[in-house]
Amino acid sequence: MRILFIGDIVGRPGREATLKLLPQLKKELGNPFVIANGENLSQGKGINPEHADLMRKGGVDFFTTGNHVWKQQGIFDVMDRPDTFVIRPANYPATNPGRGYQLVQTNLMKKILIINLQGRVFMKEDVDCPFKALDKILKETAHENPDVIFVDFHAEATSEKICLGLYAAGRVSAFVGTHTHVPTADETILKDHTPTSRMWGVWA
Repeated sequence: MRILFIGDIVGRPGREATLKLLPQLKKELGNPFVIANGENLSQGKGINPEHADLMRKGGVDFFTTGNHVWKQQGIFDVMDRPDTFVIRPANYPATNPGRGYQLVQTNLMKKILIINLQGRVFMKEDVDCPFKALDKILKETAHENPDVIFVDFHAEATSEKICLGLYAAGRVSAFVGTHTHVPTADETILKDHTPTSRMWGVWA
């Protein structure tokens, strides 16, 4: 199966560009499962339910987020739903709204485990260790035998992204980095064929 990943969609320009380009892109790629980082989807800070629904109708299947997800409180009820399509970084306290990973069954009968984590280097938020959080999630979900494990690491420092990517190599299917809004163009295939990137952008 194919997964199309879109990095941070920022505000109205990002929404309009995605809605304009995504249908043709999905057609060219054979209707992939689409994951997007939506933490800046609404007014450039946070994601509200109306914009999330709009993007879903436009072809986005699932949203990861990051440190700005708390700016739009209307999305919290959506994040708390058992069948949610919006997750927040898993290494925030468990008392926060939402969850940090979700198992999704696709139309092709494939099971995707989508994990969202946040970095700590140069980030203001005091979150738990993303390395330990990843270990915990993979252990808790091992019995589910997902076909694909996808990780969005929302972090500032490329060094931290590289470290966690190397740590995850061989245990996840794809590892991408978001947050900086600037492509670093250093995509890599690590051992055991784990695609990784420290860029925001599109994966096919």
